[in-house]
Amino acid sequence: MKIHEYQGKDILRQFGLPAPRGIPAFTVQEAVEAAQKLGGPVWVVKAQIHAGGRGKGGGVKVAKSVEQVRELAEQILGMQLVTHQTGPAGQKVRRLYIEDGADIQKEYYLSLVTDRGTQKVAFIASSEGGMDIEEVAHATPEKIVKVFVDPLAGLTPEQGAQLAQGIGMPADSTAQFIDICQRLYRCYMETDASLVEINPLNRNGKGQLICLDAKFNFDANALFRHPEIVALRDLDEEDPAEIEASKFDLAYISLDGNIGCLVNGAGLAMSTMDTIKLFGAEPANFLDVGGGATPEKVTEAFKIMLKNDRVKAILVNIFGGIMKCDTIATGVITACRAVNLNVPLVVRMKGTNEELGKKMLAESGLPIISADTMAEAAQKVVAAVQPSATA
Repeated sequence: MKIHEYQGKDILRQFGLPAPRGIPAFTVQEAVEAAQKLGGPVWVVKAQIHAGGRGKGGGVKVAKSVEQVRELAEQILGMQLVTHQTGPAGQKVRRLYIEDGADIQKEYYLSLVTDRGTQKVAFIASSEGGMDIEEVAHATPEKIVKVFVDPLAGLTPEQGAQLAQGIGMPADSTAQFIDICQRLYRCYMETDASLVEINPLNRNGKGQLICLDAKFNFDANALFRHPEIVALRDLDEEDPAEIEASKFDLAYISLDGNIGCLVNGAGLAMSTMDTIKLFGAEPANFLDVGGGATPEKVTEAFKIMLKNDRVKAILVNIFGGIMKCDTIATGVITACRAVNLNVPLVVRMKGTNEELGKKMLAESGLPIISADTMAEAAQKVVAAVQPSATA
């Protein structure tokens, strides 16, 4: 789950982290009133969407008068903001954040993320703040500093000093930087975040550090512990199909292809998508029905996939372990009849009650294309949408 910048900065302040004053605004008039309440002489008008690169896309502007705040709010509010993270369609701006201007002297990058490889929390820092960290890592990897924190020990002062030295933090700001790192770590752990990113962390002319941006991602599996964070969710920023899928405990992610995928198990889902791509087509979604799929759940999965007009065929790839093949067969038959399926359907099942499941599909009277291997299934579904691909 993601939240907006202004919500993230509220959380930072709760942990004693420095952030500029700001007020969210949902209308142009609210933006003007926010600027008047903050006082001048400089304000920053910021689009609030769940994507990075807002400044490059024209979603972050500096105003030097209240009238200019009004003009910029009129420009930005309601615009379709396109960044490298939104895709070409962009994201509609429905919220603004009016913030005090800052004395920007030097920008740093600072983030925390859970590193599955080491089972530790990784601090990532760079002297090149304000830029896409991917670009920095590609062009100048030596400017990326990493420290791995053992959750049993927490971030030590020595590790904080290592980060400070690695990014060239001046001596008069080092103590504050280490304090920020320790507070940020506590914030990360206590909110069950999966990512906290401060880009940029600004050092002003007086040597003081302040968080000019705040990006938070939270572990969805831990949200039951944080109703106050769940309350920050903005459904306008999420894919309606993914929201609908979550109601039925389906793991669903929309993609750009034309082959719908229904699979049980995240690993099998990834392999299925890779195999589709191997044979020259693109998956339209990642959909994991999990180990407890019911016919009703499978039917809802089909409905969600078919709401995407780009879907020209569906591939069902099931390994029957906990989930029995005959249960999936019942679900597939029920779903096909419920949605009046009118696109090609390829089904590949292996495992518990496999023969029974195949028999049920064969006797259903439905035009289901069967396959025995993943490669065969992928070839058949690709041929269904690209007849010339296997000619």
